[in-house]
Amino acid sequence: MNRALSYLLPIFLASLLPIIFKSNEYILHICIICTINIILSSSLRAIATTGQMSIGQAGFMAVGAYTSAILAIKFNFPLYGAFLMGGVAAMVLAVLIGYPLSRVRTIYFVMVTMFLGELIRLFLFEWRSMTGGSTGMIGIPRLEILSSFGLSRIGLGERFEICYLGLALMFIVLIVLYNIERSYLGTLFSAIGQDESVASSVGINVARYKVMIFCIGSFFTGLAGSFYAHYMTVLNPDSFGVFTSLYILIYVAVGGKAFAGPIIGAIVLTLIPEIFSALKEYQPLVFVFILFTVVFLMPEGLIQLPGIIRSKVMKS
Repeated sequence: MNRALSYLLPIFLASLLPIIFKSNEYILHICIICTINIILSSSLRAIATTGQMSIGQAGFMAVGAYTSAILAIKFNFPLYGAFLMGGVAAMVLAVLIGYPLSRVRTIYFVMVTMFLGELIRLFLFEWRSMTGGSTGMIGIPRLEILSSFGLSRIGLGERFEICYLGLALMFIVLIVLYNIERSYLGTLFSAIGQDESVASSVGINVARYKVMIFCIGSFFTGLAGSFYAHYMTVLNPDSFGVFTSLYILIYVAVGGKAFAGPIIGAIVLTLIPEIFSALKEYQPLVFVFILFTVVFLMPEGLIQLPGIIRSKVMKS
């Protein structure tokens, strides 16, 4: 009962946010960006459970975003079909490069994924006939829920509707990733992450399972890219540079290794630049400062903060 309550309470509280702030477009926008960042960081954490730390997730996000946008604009694909195809395209790319990458370890994996992300971004710049190159793509249709069923928004507003769609997508992704982690597959992924050699010696097909979680994480990253494209309605390759991948990595590192870590990291680091808008120009420096502070003071990540506060209160 307590476990069910611990799952339902965050869902209930999050579902209230769009209602509470339905007249505040800015806060709804921040909520939507938070849902995207949570999906991205949680997907990267899933990949990292096998010891693979990618700095190319912005590239997979770009694949999902541009696939969905191109299908919707150039080929008049049904919106939700295009949205799902964005995730599928990112997963297909992960399958194609997954086995070669599964042979690459530690810092070399990081370097290869970073170069891959940049290669995707440069490809989007050059494929002008489809992507618009440096000009980008505009007029991407937004996803709709109510009007898809012939219903009226009744003054709720488009961003209100998109916020609920983002929350629904986020919770679906988190539930799937959580159940995978708690399953037999999750145990295998964790074993590979702890020691590949030992996992291989007991008969675990390391390459296959590393590719599997890489594909799962890339699929959800592609879906986040699709959602981003249909929310922003404009795309530019510069939005998917190496800094975007680094931010996703920092969300995970700052939050901590626990399942809730990337969620907390993504929320905190999405809100800080907005709260201190004067520092937004120095966002990379602010993120690095926060990262070093957390590494030295909270090695387990922000997930450790409640325990630290609790111990301080009990001592006093």
